[in-house]
Amino acid sequence: MLRFSFKIMRANSIKLWPAAVLAALILCAGLAGVAMGQTPPPGAAPSAGEVQSPQPSVNYRLLPKDTVHVKVFQEDDLETTARIDKDGYIFFPLLGKARIGGETEQEATATMETLLKEYLINPQVSLDIVSYTKQHFTILGQVNRPGIFDFPDESSLNLLEAIGMAGGYTKIANPSKIMIKRYVDGAETLIHIDGKRAMNPKYATEPINQILPGDTINVGEAIF
Repeated sequence: MLRFSFKIMRANSIKLWPAAVLAALILCAGLAGVAMGQTPPPGAAPSAGEVQSPQPSVNYRLLPKDTVHVKVFQEDDLETTARIDKDGYIFFPLLGKARIGGETEQEATATMETLLKEYLINPQVSLDIVSYTKQHFTILGQVNRPGIFDFPDESSLNLLEAIGMAGGYTKIANPSKIMIKRYVDGAETLIHIDGKRAMNPKYATEPINQILPGDTINVGEAIF
């Protein structure tokens, strides 16, 4: 009988606790859970020490000075972090040099597996981009802020986006008279683009309207 009365008294006393005290206890319990290593709820912001790596576009092609991390399944001694040289090669155990420059991440992975088949049975390679080299493009002519601009590390860039980065067209620009100078396999190539057509979202993503690192864009002047 005494035990039953004690339970009732405890229940009643809890009901009388101020709401602020209960809230403080709940907060402390939550902090204790985090301290014990419990996973934070979905959508929670990363802590100050956490840095989220950028996700490269699947179409991104490896460039000189990019750094990659290569692992081979069950071959721990082959794990390598290497920077791509100016000719597109990395140094890798067993292979010496392997050319992956100009390839996508998926293509480079396949290349490494093919090369390693001379030494290993069914090699399984994982290749990740650790860091990107900073690339540039140049825009001249009739734009409000001509100059050299940083190229996005891991994403594509089309003509309209490049024009926007340069402050848009001037009043005397001729958007239908745009020329891009590009080097392909060491040879200079001139590409003529109709910027008015590129303004149509239907055509903005056409391959001809895609800007590549190292391009020089020249916006012509209207003739009145």
